[in-house]
Amino acid sequence: MYKQRIEKAKILLEALPYIKKFHQKQIIIKYGGSVMTDTKLKNFFAEDVVLLKYVGLHPIIVHGGGKEITKWINKVGKEAVFIDGLRFTDSETMEITEMVLSGKINSEVVSLINSFGGKAVGLSGKDAQLFTAVKMKSEKDQDLGLVGSIAKTDVSILNILCEKGYIPVISSVGINEEGESLNLNADHVAAEIAKALNVLKLIYMTDVQGIFLNNELIPTLNLKEANELLKHPDIKGGMIPKLKCSIDAIENNVQNVHIINGSIEHSVLLEIFTDFGIGTMISKKEK
Repeated sequence: MYKQRIEKAKILLEALPYIKKFHQKQIIIKYGGSVMTDTKLKNFFAEDVVLLKYVGLHPIIVHGGGKEITKWINKVGKEAVFIDGLRFTDSETMEITEMVLSGKINSEVVSLINSFGGKAVGLSGKDAQLFTAVKMKSEKDQDLGLVGSIAKTDVSILNILCEKGYIPVISSVGINEEGESLNLNADHVAAEIAKALNVLKLIYMTDVQGIFLNNELIPTLNLKEANELLKHPDIKGGMIPKLKCSIDAIENNVQNVHIINGSIEHSVLLEIFTDFGIGTMISKKEK
């Protein structure tokens, strides 16, 4: 009878040193992958975020929503066009993108966190000049329309919200100095905000367990090893931009970047509060 209760106590004790270490520290979680479409996983994620806040951390959520944007673009009879992996965004596509990201997904995440006892607040780059963007072109210098990258940030609103007990939820929509709305890559937004805040941890939720080489999970990488992996044939597809963002964040004073599988129940808690974690952690220091 008491054995199960003792095991639960041991789990809590395993988490204790991490709770102490991360108390009052900000962490960025890039919310993405299958967790965004699975009701059960969404609930687990919201529970994790609320627990993080109640044990003294300051979680900040960044999200995109590429699959949902494509679905709504198709609903109005348009075809999604991609150039070098980036969505070409005309004015109509931008209108749909903002509707989906800031209107639908953001409000859904905010409501879900609040339903589990958190105090979440929805934001985009337009709010309090959180981030100002500039138009960007593809790697082959092709026009991408209303696609941007962050030029400058003002994270004061995030510090205020965190200190007052709120959980910021940020959609990857920005604005340039001409007042145009721009579509931004959520991985890059998460990295830029993490850099601006000098956060302890940046977590990327994906549909894979982390970085694999020769079908084997690599639990830890230092900065040198991560740079070398960019040329490895096993690093491909969506992992390339995540690894590049991770390296950029580590080079700019983010202590640790984690790439984890969001389809695992309570993946955020398992990565942060257990001795071995569940994904790949990248840090500057040598092993």
